[in-house]
Amino acid sequence: MGAAKSLPIQSGRGVGVLRQLVRLLGLLVICMLSLQLYFVGRVALMRWVDPASTSFERSEAWRLLREQGRIEWAQEWVDGERISPHLKRAVIASEDAGFTRHGGVEWDAVEKAWDKNQRVQARVERLNEQAERRAVSRGREPPPAAVPKIIGGSTITQQLAKNLFLDGERTLVRKSQELAITLTLEALLDKRRILEIYLNHVEWGEGVFGAQAAARHYFRTDAAKLGLGPSARLAVMLPAPKRFEQRPASPYVVSRAATIAARAGAVQLP
Repeated sequence: MGAAKSLPIQSGRGVGVLRQLVRLLGLLVICMLSLQLYFVGRVALMRWVDPASTSFERSEAWRLLREQGRIEWAQEWVDGERISPHLKRAVIASEDAGFTRHGGVEWDAVEKAWDKNQRVQARVERLNEQAERRAVSRGREPPPAAVPKIIGGSTITQQLAKNLFLDGERTLVRKSQELAITLTLEALLDKRRILEIYLNHVEWGEGVFGAQAAARHYFRTDAAKLGLGPSARLAVMLPAPKRFEQRPASPYVVSRAATIAARAGAVQLP
């Protein structure tokens, strides 16, 4: 009899927990939808309003202030018409040859990057296991595990999506959000505007952001006056600007720039 009387109480508690879970799930869905609407609103506004800064720039400014106690910063927005066509073509040739044709994502490039990352991950794991076995056999502490270098397959639009709103994490949730923002950018802005925003906010060195700042920092000229050679050298720097900033005229940069310059002539601008 006692067990029979407790059933309604236990059942009621179960229903209460279920309702709480449903409410929590509903709240999470509402938060996610609100976040997406926020991104849509911000991107839509960029059709007319030039973004003053990006999430990446703000994090870099904070890092410089924290590490150096000051912020040495160079950035100046210039309209797309005041950016050299040579620089536009060189950046597209270097970073995203299919920029004018794809819808924001190069799926073939993503698949190739995924396959390469899987192979690199497997190789690094094998090397870590071998290093650990050698250390144990010699009675030593295992060395710190090596971390594989992740290769990306990002388009210019994906890079812009990440720089505008996101951090540098490489998680499935963040990559999914990057994809959603990328598709939003492609849906609400034309290619010309996407390239204009990208070139005004992309990093070209420590505290150097945008085409105008880069042109003045490296070549003492304006972005509108950049020739093909300097434009190609700036394009080569984009994957690792802080590293290439140390030697902007290194043999690698000059050699790679010659290849980019040769390809740039065939690039169609949006």
